[in-house]
Amino acid sequence: MTAAQDLMATLRETRLLAIVRGADRAASVATALALVEEGVRALEISLSGHEPLAVIEEVAARTAGRAAVGAGTVLTPAQVDAAVAAGARFVVTPAVAGSVPHAVAAGLPVLCGALTPTEVATAVGHGATAVKIFPASTVGPGYLDALAGPFPGLDTVPVGGIGKDQAVEYLAHGACAVGVAGPLCGDAPDGGDLAALRHRTRAFLQAVQP
Repeated sequence: MTAAQDLMATLRETRLLAIVRGADRAASVATALALVEEGVRALEISLSGHEPLAVIEEVAARTAGRAAVGAGTVLTPAQVDAAVAAGARFVVTPAVAGSVPHAVAAGLPVLCGALTPTEVATAVGHGATAVKIFPASTVGPGYLDALAGPFPGLDTVPVGGIGKDQAVEYLAHGACAVGVAGPLCGDAPDGGDLAALRHRTRAFLQAVQP
C-alpha cells in the first residue's frame, strides 16, 4: 500500500481530520496527544501555529503507529521539505500552490485546497491525493453533489466552518472525511480546557461514524 492509499484508508475509516493550530507549543502537543488518545487517527498540525515544526516533531514521535501526522497551511516547496524533516507524513494546503507539485514529486500525500471547479481540476492535474474543499461553509454540503458530475469519484475533504452537525451532512453528500479545527479543538491548543476537548472529540467521532 502506498503512502497515499494508507492515508486515504485512514480518512475513510475514521472520517475525521483533526486540525491543530495553536498559540502555545506545549498546549498544541497536549491537544494532539489527547485527540489521538480519544481515537483520532489523522492529525493536521498547521504551520500557522506557534512553533509548528517542533509540534509536528514531538507529536509524530509520540504517536508513531497510532496516527498519521501531517502539516497544514503548506504553501511553498521549502515548507514541504521542512515539514517532512520534522516528521510529517502528508501535507495539506489552503489552495493550489507551489507546495503541491513539489510534495507530489517527493511521493508525499497531498490534500490540496480548492473551491472552484477550475481549482479542483488543477489540484487533480497536479496529482493531489484528495481535494480539500475550502472554505466549505461558503458552498455547503450540496456542492459536493454538483462536483460529482464533472468529477466522478473525486475524493473530497471539506474544511472550514464545520461543526458536528454539519460534518454529518458533508459525509452524507459523499465526503470521505471532514477536517475540523475550532469546533473540535476549541481553546485547547492555546492552553485551554483539555477535558472539554476530550468530550467534544468523543462526540465528533460518534457523530461521523456511519
